[in-house]
Amino acid sequence: MSPPDETAIVISKPRVWPQVKIGGLLGYTSIWAFFGVFLIYPLIRLFYDAFTTDQGVFTLMNFYDFFTDSFYLKSLVNSLLLGVATVITTSIIGIAIAFLLLRYDFPGRNLFSYLTIIPMIMPPLVGVMGFVFIMGRAGTVNVILMDYFGFSKPINFMYGIQGVLLVETLHLFPLMTLSIVDALGKIDPSLDEAAESIGSRGLRKFWDITFPLTTPGYVSGALLVFIWTFADFATPLVVGVDNLLAAQAYLNIVQFVDRRLFKMGIVISAIMIILAIIFLIIAKQYVAIKDYSSLSYSKIERKKISPWGRGGVIIFLVVVLIFAFIPYLGIGLDSFGKGWALTPIPVKYTLQYFERVSIETPKFIINSLLYAGISVFICIIVGVSVAWVMARTKLPGKDLLDSLTTLILALPGTGIGIAYLRAFRDPLPFMNTPLIGIWIVIPIVLGVRRLPYTVRGTFASLLIVHKSFEEAAESVGAPRMKTFKDITLPLIWKGVLVGSLYSFILALQEASATLLLVVPGHEMMTVGIFNFYIGGSVNEAAALGFILIILGAVCLFAINKVAGTKMGGVFG
Repeated sequence: MSPPDETAIVISKPRVWPQVKIGGLLGYTSIWAFFGVFLIYPLIRLFYDAFTTDQGVFTLMNFYDFFTDSFYLKSLVNSLLLGVATVITTSIIGIAIAFLLLRYDFPGRNLFSYLTIIPMIMPPLVGVMGFVFIMGRAGTVNVILMDYFGFSKPINFMYGIQGVLLVETLHLFPLMTLSIVDALGKIDPSLDEAAESIGSRGLRKFWDITFPLTTPGYVSGALLVFIWTFADFATPLVVGVDNLLAAQAYLNIVQFVDRRLFKMGIVISAIMIILAIIFLIIAKQYVAIKDYSSLSYSKIERKKISPWGRGGVIIFLVVVLIFAFIPYLGIGLDSFGKGWALTPIPVKYTLQYFERVSIETPKFIINSLLYAGISVFICIIVGVSVAWVMARTKLPGKDLLDSLTTLILALPGTGIGIAYLRAFRDPLPFMNTPLIGIWIVIPIVLGVRRLPYTVRGTFASLLIVHKSFEEAAESVGAPRMKTFKDITLPLIWKGVLVGSLYSFILALQEASATLLLVVPGHEMMTVGIFNFYIGGSVNEAAALGFILIILGAVCLFAINKVAGTKMGGVFG
């Protein structure tokens, strides 16, 4: 046998690129065009304005002015402290409720599971009004304290940073609860049993075993809570708090007292976005270094509680939910009530405020439904495409798409609203009107803001559907679009619809971006609520808020019906 020929030609394996048809390539290009125009470009434009003079010369003086101004520094510190405080309070309540509802059995558990989710449909802007009606200086609680308990002056429950903290906590704790429930449901119960067998119980078992394993869910929930609180300016302004970063950004932009303050509003927005990105990176890195190989979805056997323990659990849940439902009571009473002045409850009731907002000024409701609907259509078209690229292809840049989608979750609504103001203030090609002067800008920004929910819902569904179904269809000559329509879509539609409905709820509740980008005659309900309240028409604001709550409840009910679970079914 002769030795191998040393001169044999070695054929190198060519780099394998995914085969993409012209239609697919155009679709992929369209995705990037959408992200480029409506996400990347506005952010670049915002940072360009923040780092340049009015003449376009690079400078750091704008940031120097910010960090040497004691008022802005105090606003930054206050915003950070408020965000951290909200994370702490929502963590205490959310983690406790998640553990109680998932791991323990007690009377009324199913009912509490239902009620725990309900506060999520109350927008903070509406919630703060409800609290003011009940706990404000002239609210029900203070009237009772002064008339029946001899208090000489009202107690300040709401007007200040404590009021903002109360509202944000009671609105956002369900988000933390659901994040912990999702993570807690993946922990093998045998780990708890093993820990108890070596004497680890109570808080020690929680800190050593359980909590570290719930870190992915907790970090995600904490980040969303922080960003939501950090970016909210409508709630603070309602209770007279303006020394927060988001509130200052909004006031500096909309009031436009002078060029310096306007520029500072842009700088503040850039700082908020930078901080959000930093927090996102830290959170992802923290989760990434953890080892979660022990996670697995397992059937959890709920533990029995002693009679005294059951009493304590029920009292805790009742107290939390009483406070969480105070705004519903306030909004309901002020929507229907008339003559509510220095009395615990209204002296009579009427439907005139609903008639005024639904018949005399129906544009708020019509615009909200229309623009939220268009935004969901955008979410479905773009979101399903992005999810498909992430789950089914090896296209270059798909990881970057995933990162951009995640980034959207961290972007403050105030920041992206101001970024749009700067990016689209000039007339578009072949148009005499800038984009911010056209109503379509509202559903576009709503679609961008809520895109991640549709992407995640669709992506999760695609992971469940095995590729072999699609490959079998394509092997017999079925076009890719027909395969998707006839095979894939019927298997993933629930995930798409649930994500889209959740996007719809959040689009209806959006205040930060819509208040900044409002187009006269095209205001949504949140803008109408804010304008009514600031203008002194509090009953009309409450009535519009009541309608918004009903719409949110209908969507939440639809989500649970589509998902095939009852409300609170996530708790098992």
